[in-house]
Amino acid sequence: MSTERNDDIAVALFGELFMADQLARNRVSKALPRGMELSHFSVLNHLARVGDERTPAQLARAFHVTRGAMTNTLTRLEWAGHVHIRPDWDDARQKFVSISPSGRAARDAAVQAVAPMIADVVAALGADRVRAVLPVLREMRARLEQDN
Repeated sequence: MSTERNDDIAVALFGELFMADQLARNRVSKALPRGMELSHFSVLNHLARVGDERTPAQLARAFHVTRGAMTNTLTRLEWAGHVHIRPDWDDARQKFVSISPSGRAARDAAVQAVAPMIADVVAALGADRVRAVLPVLREMRARLEQDN
């Protein structure tokens, strides 16, 4: 296949990904419980899935955001009682973040709020088609993380 044709496919692919990302973020944000932002849900969901403490730097790397942006999100989550932030007893310069019972409940409520909308999209596309595209998207994400 020619380079020009590959470029056209790449531009079309990224155009679709960017638009799908924007639309998905918009719809999920609207479905979240009142007062919860997408960044809050993302961090709570991540902490719930990993089931262990993370440093703010680890979270910033996981979400590809600056430490300042992550600190802002964590401050808001801590203020809401959704995360616990404690010092590292071995290195006072470092902190650890864990999800609180309130945070787990908020995350679960958010999942319940967005699940029907996401399930509708999967049902409309067909679960087999979605399942078939997931490996390609995962490989693409891994490749982009490598290059980052």
